[in-house]
Amino acid sequence: MNRYKKILDARSFQYLAIAVFAVAYAMVCEIFVFPNHFAPSGVNGIATMVQYLFDFQVGYLSLIINIPMLAAAFFVLRKSYAIRTLVFVLVFSATLILTGQLDLSGIVYEATDTGGALLAAIAGGLFNGALYSFSVRMGGSTGGTDVMGAFINHKYPEYDTVWVIFLLNVVVAVISFFVYGMDYQPVILCAVYVFVSSRVSDSILKGARAAAKFEVITNRPEELSRELIETLHHGCTVLPAKGAYTNTEHAMLVCVVNRRQVVDFERIIRKYENTFAYISTVNGTLGEFRHVK
Repeated sequence: MNRYKKILDARSFQYLAIAVFAVAYAMVCEIFVFPNHFAPSGVNGIATMVQYLFDFQVGYLSLIINIPMLAAAFFVLRKSYAIRTLVFVLVFSATLILTGQLDLSGIVYEATDTGGALLAAIAGGLFNGALYSFSVRMGGSTGGTDVMGAFINHKYPEYDTVWVIFLLNVVVAVISFFVYGMDYQPVILCAVYVFVSSRVSDSILKGARAAAKFEVITNRPEELSRELIETLHHGCTVLPAKGAYTNTEHAMLVCVVNRRQVVDFERIIRKYENTFAYISTVNGTLGEFRHVK
């Protein structure tokens, strides 16, 4: 019972966090993007330009675009991904619809010159890039382009969806030139927003996947690997090794751990005599591995 309660509490926290991120994402659009007349990245960029031209709120358009895609994603992609993304989209859209009825003139940042507009694009990209990465780490996304990329990746795993997203952003930037009065400034602001947002989200996501790899030469591989499994809950790969100078047989343990576990790993291997180890940085880990209990 306690186990199911913990799982339920963890999921409740995740959904609550996603809802908070969605509200913040919507407020960043209201404060920095909409008042300064430029299109952000992806599907939201298209929706923003539709709102500018026809006064049709982004909140409603986001629902029209995302709900059919997420209904399909529920059956084609991971159900948890579809549900978490749906929560984000619903809260994001509801927040925009609600704020559309309110007077936000006291908190919006409306630039009066080009420098101010650039600051708005940087701020919007900075905050929304971080919020996007947090949503992805929770197992969902912000909808739109990300869901399209997930469909493409599911159908054609060998394709790099980064290029699809890049091309869509190029289309948004080019169209914005005509939408906002044949002016280059919205194009530049869109490019700045996309660049900052992608760099921030990439840094956070890659930082979350970064790890440390230990390669350990030891004569006691069974004892050492058992303690590492029991203490750090990480398995090891054991390989035969032979000293070139002494011609002595040894074993080499290869183990990848979280960066915060480096000190614990070092503490463990110091207990074993005739054990030598070196550490290197891993930029990311891929694949499916069972959690060691």
